[in-house]
Amino acid sequence: MDPLEEELPPPPPLPPNVVPIRAEDAAAADANDAPPDKPTKPKRLLMVRPGLGKKGQPIQLLANHYKVSVKSSEEFFHHYNVIMKYEDDTLVDGKGVGRKVIDKLQHTYRAELLDKDFAYDGEKSLFTIGALPQVNNEFTVVLEDIGTGKSAANGSPGGNDSSPGGGDRKRVRRPYQTKTFKVELCFAAKIPMAAIAQAIRGQESENSLEALRVLDIILRQHSAKQGCLLVRQSFFHNNPDSFVDLGGGVMGCRGFHSSFRGTQGGLSLNVDVSTTMIVKPGPLIDFLLANQKVDHPNRIDWQKAKRALKNLRIKAAPTNSEFKIVGLSGRNCNEQTFPLRQRNGNSGDTNTVEITVSDYYRVNRGIELKYSDNLPCINAGRLKRPTYFPVELCTLVPLQRYTKSLSTLQRSSLVEKSRQKPQERMSTLNDALKRSNYDSDPMLKACGISISQNFTQIEGRVLQAPKMRAGNNEEFLPRNGRWNLANKKLIKTCTISRWSVVNFSARCDVQGLVRDLKRLAIGKGLEFEDPHAIIEENPSKRRAPVSVRVEEMFEQIKQKLPGAPRFLLCLLPERKNCEVYGPWKRKCLAEFGIVTQCLAPARVNDNYLNNVLLKINAKLGGLNALLQVEVSRGIPIVSEAPTIILGMDVSHGQPGQSDRPSIAAVVSSREWPLISRYRATVHTQSPKLEMMSSLFKPRGTEDDGLIRESLIDFYTSSGKRKPDQVIIFRDGVSESQFTQVINIELEQIIEACKFLDEKWEPKFTLIVAQKNHHTKFFQTGSPENVPPGTVVDKQVCHPKNFDFYMCAHAGMIGTSRPTHYHVLHDEIGFTADALQEFVHSLSYVYQRSTTAISIVAPIAYAHLAAAQVGTFMKFEDMSSDASSSQGGGGHTSAGSVSVPELPRLHEKVRSTMFFC
Repeated sequence: MDPLEEELPPPPPLPPNVVPIRAEDAAAADANDAPPDKPTKPKRLLMVRPGLGKKGQPIQLLANHYKVSVKSSEEFFHHYNVIMKYEDDTLVDGKGVGRKVIDKLQHTYRAELLDKDFAYDGEKSLFTIGALPQVNNEFTVVLEDIGTGKSAANGSPGGNDSSPGGGDRKRVRRPYQTKTFKVELCFAAKIPMAAIAQAIRGQESENSLEALRVLDIILRQHSAKQGCLLVRQSFFHNNPDSFVDLGGGVMGCRGFHSSFRGTQGGLSLNVDVSTTMIVKPGPLIDFLLANQKVDHPNRIDWQKAKRALKNLRIKAAPTNSEFKIVGLSGRNCNEQTFPLRQRNGNSGDTNTVEITVSDYYRVNRGIELKYSDNLPCINAGRLKRPTYFPVELCTLVPLQRYTKSLSTLQRSSLVEKSRQKPQERMSTLNDALKRSNYDSDPMLKACGISISQNFTQIEGRVLQAPKMRAGNNEEFLPRNGRWNLANKKLIKTCTISRWSVVNFSARCDVQGLVRDLKRLAIGKGLEFEDPHAIIEENPSKRRAPVSVRVEEMFEQIKQKLPGAPRFLLCLLPERKNCEVYGPWKRKCLAEFGIVTQCLAPARVNDNYLNNVLLKINAKLGGLNALLQVEVSRGIPIVSEAPTIILGMDVSHGQPGQSDRPSIAAVVSSREWPLISRYRATVHTQSPKLEMMSSLFKPRGTEDDGLIRESLIDFYTSSGKRKPDQVIIFRDGVSESQFTQVINIELEQIIEACKFLDEKWEPKFTLIVAQKNHHTKFFQTGSPENVPPGTVVDKQVCHPKNFDFYMCAHAGMIGTSRPTHYHVLHDEIGFTADALQEFVHSLSYVYQRSTTAISIVAPIAYAHLAAAQVGTFMKFEDMSSDASSSQGGGGHTSAGSVSVPELPRLHEKVRSTMFFC
């Protein structure tokens, strides 16, 4: 130590209420030139449950949670980092081999490891109960018979048999080979097992979350040892009875989800049915024919095949060794050559000959290829050192995930074939738990865990449906979450005038369709003028590029109409994924500000047209029905002070569209005290970014964010009143992101309010809605789904935080999935009853249907707005050219690339329910 340091006097005592700044924080502040203008705000914490709800009719239910008993323990989980290398010190990166190596390590060194059991996550983390002998433990592990798929010598197909001249000089790897690994287990941390009890009490800390993670890793490991495909906490057995064919070489595979959760009733094991998509196992050629919907190998598009096959695993005859596909050969089997090294007689000399793959199999293997001669070979080696196999000798191994997007037909087939009625699902779940046999797992035993074999019995409540009002002040009460407006007037009707029909080659009686629409519209109280024109697509343009078809149609509109239409009814030839839909919507909504309704008139009846009229009425400024409490201003808290309701959602591209920008939508209520009328604002942001990056975007004196527009629209549509209360419904975030939502997204919304008026201080309530969870409810003694209005806030909810499950809708098919609402922040001061009733009411204000829906309407509308405006992007060039042509880059997160900006909606439709 420097002697001068010892002579320094001690620092002066700190004044009260002063927190010392750490040196690294001070350095960071210096690096940013100046300290922040405002003091750092304290981090918001998730709110605690204010009490339980009491309203509603009690109902006895079962939940798919199995109670777990845990013996108290003073032991610790010890966490070790796993470093796995080959003999040449290159890191092992292949998935799957890690578990084999660790299993062999445990078996080989059981005595040295003090007979300890492992919980291994398959990658870089391993846990034990109690410590291993050393802080850093090093082992050498030899594995036999591993199918690495490494390329054979000289690129020979299979490369493991002798040549006719007495065998290759360089002996190549055999299927029963050995491979040596170096494994290091380095101590990282220890977690008290008592932290499991903290999780049960809701005392969430890093230790309690990590302890539950260890238990979930044990479940994954248990299923991995049973040969399951693992997808996060879902497990899939190789059982053909669980497969359903979806066409295109893709199968749905039914498995089960299993995870531990801390609840009010203690620790529980949540088990649910889960489905994933897998590639159909079997001959590779069968998959290719099915995937491309062709009937002969000669008709296969090999560029498409290359994309579809990459990284799939195959077994290659005749050795049955397993390999991973890296690509295709540049030439066909009968032309593709590779160097084969051969021995000359008994002299020991060798020479290398070029031989085609076809000749190799015929001469060296005695296999006459039936149809692969004129097809490319499968390359299962490396790109620079290929190993070639004829297609007909390759078989796809089972349980390989299919990660590309499904077609509309495949998706609907998956949904239809995955449905299970409540009783069937209960039986499947009980069977899954018995088959899993968790009680035999040594790690779970060592943790002192035992799992009940019965569903958890809980008490729910059924809230009464809100009374509703239609036209002529007619009041009615929905029954079983449904109502009928067929013989009722709508409460606020629009006028359908200055409108036309455009037909993109749909086959139908257009005049008859217009007559039926007019008859039903007049019955609902709408003023319905005859269309100005019916404009048919020029038959010569049917096969033209979609942008040309849309432009051509607008040219006809300009020629045949006296002025800009107010509304266009667009007839499309296909109901789903019609290529015209996106460009048409973009042209109407962004360029011309014309409200449009698309329909595919394949199967049209009065019921279908009645639903179309509900959408048209809402888009043109009408309302179909309202809640009675909305009209009478009787909604507790919400009707008492100006209140804006926001619905927020981020939608991402489908699998296989990882470079497509994500789309953030904010839907906001307008015309307070109504809670049934909304508008939407939509922005793009970086692909796969879940946090909303454009809620508040100050640029000089302007704010380009999503929230500002909503606030100004509320003010102008609600009698020049600013909202005193802001209720935010956020969809699509996981529990691990809750603190980000209340500390980043909520802060941006508050900043957007302050930017408009520094003195304005509304109160905020923020609620996350989750549909992507695994809790289901079943009625005791009834095969039916739980009734609409069922709410649960006991036994299976969070031990401390404010959450509840609500099933507002009537589940007609399959098993109802409740929505899990988490109230993260509430300055407004809702009681449990008031908030649950308000959420229930918002499931009845969805203008597109005459049923209660499963999630609050603002979130459903945010989904629709993001999806509809997202179709604008599908036909855009995602390059920088597209970005510049649309007025510069879009909104991005830190460190991300610029994304193309969406075209701004025309001012005529900006505040309409265009998404309805």
